[in-house]
Amino acid sequence: MQEFSMNLEPIFKRFSLQAGGPPARVGLVGAGEFGTTFVAQARRMQQLQVAALCDQNVERARKAAQDAGFEESQVSVCADLPQAVEAMSQGRVVIVDSAALLAQLPTAAVLEATGDPHAAAATAQACLEAGRHVVLATKEAEIVVGAELSRRATARGVVCAPVDGDQPSLLIGLVEWARLLGLPVVAAGKSSESDFVWNPADGHITAWGRSANAPTFGPHFAPDPAREPGAWSATLAARRLLPFDMTTVPDLCEMGIVANHTGLMPDCEALHAPLARTVELPAIFSPRAHGGVLGGTGRVDMFNCLRRPDELSFAGGVFVVIEAPDLATGRLFAAKGMPTCADGRYVLIHNPVHLLGVEAAMSMLAAVQLGGSTGGSRVRPVVDLIGIAQRDLEVGEKFTIGVRHVIDGLQHVLRPAQALGADTPLPYYMAAGARLVRPVLAGPPLRCGDVSLDNTTALHRLRTAQDQHFLSAPGLA
Repeated sequence: MQEFSMNLEPIFKRFSLQAGGPPARVGLVGAGEFGTTFVAQARRMQQLQVAALCDQNVERARKAAQDAGFEESQVSVCADLPQAVEAMSQGRVVIVDSAALLAQLPTAAVLEATGDPHAAAATAQACLEAGRHVVLATKEAEIVVGAELSRRATARGVVCAPVDGDQPSLLIGLVEWARLLGLPVVAAGKSSESDFVWNPADGHITAWGRSANAPTFGPHFAPDPAREPGAWSATLAARRLLPFDMTTVPDLCEMGIVANHTGLMPDCEALHAPLARTVELPAIFSPRAHGGVLGGTGRVDMFNCLRRPDELSFAGGVFVVIEAPDLATGRLFAAKGMPTCADGRYVLIHNPVHLLGVEAAMSMLAAVQLGGSTGGSRVRPVVDLIGIAQRDLEVGEKFTIGVRHVIDGLQHVLRPAQALGADTPLPYYMAAGARLVRPVLAGPPLRCGDVSLDNTTALHRLRTAQDQHFLSAPGLA
């Protein structure tokens, strides 16, 4: 039997679809923070060649190339397809301002990182139809039409995958690792992007760039571990009184994506989102019968990392809480420093970092060299991220995506996926660019019939097709 290593590099070499060939030419749409870090990292790799960049601001794309180490003579701004193809044939990095043009260029895969759900859906569709692999960093499109894009990619023999470097893909990988080992996943989740740092010296908690005075918080930071079942509810309720939001739209969006890729379900529509120390997670994310907050197992959720200034950050990391094979093994894990609940039954496995575009190369390599996705193997529309009216909404209001991916006036929850219909909840990011055609009082979900939807957009067409295929529904005309 031929021997080979199970480490990543030899696996890619052994099973590569183009073993011994030239580096795979890849493209990027969206030269923002995520895309720029990808270009810089891919520049260091032998297996990938960044051949084309697309951004509506061509100077931003040019700067991304320059920051990655490309000389000015190696970069060409191109206005049309023949010019771009000619520049690529001469080995230059092509910069264009049209994603539709980039989709026609001879690349193996495209990383879509604009953050615009409508643009991302159109780019992904065009690239898949052109036989390109797609790695989708725009979670705002993935949560709406990810299952349909995955289905179309499979039908064309290519890949459409979420991206390593962002939490959904990394968490899906952690879930699949646990499942492969036969470790039941009790809960899977992420930390919010900001730690909540408790400074006992001055009685303040700092999060999201601001500080709150909390002189009586000390007893709630590290409560007595000898607690009875249900005792966590009082501690978590006291912590939640701090003047900070405990979830953001991206948190629920990302956990919805994980649900659609893994079948794990939210325990409640707004997520529990506790303010918790890392070592507490196995106790908190356990079933209520065991003293935790969950109504069952196989759940997705998130938490806000509570720590002192001298403790390790978990901001933006991912985790699973698994059930140990037996209590003796759980106690062994605890003795080796792994966080467990008191009796060792539930164990925390975590990855406390995500490296943005630096890790995105793994998803690109998996697609172009292995023909595989770093997402789930069976993507289904299990849940939708939907919007709840936070205030009374007036006819004529236009919804736009603002800072931190928020659409003003809408709260965010996860609910079981439903096909588009006049009286069904509108997926959150389908509201982007739409105007209200009837008033909506604060409290209920925004419905499809409440807004004017452009049914000619790629996002709308893909969602209608997804509904028809997976939910046996006709969708909206």
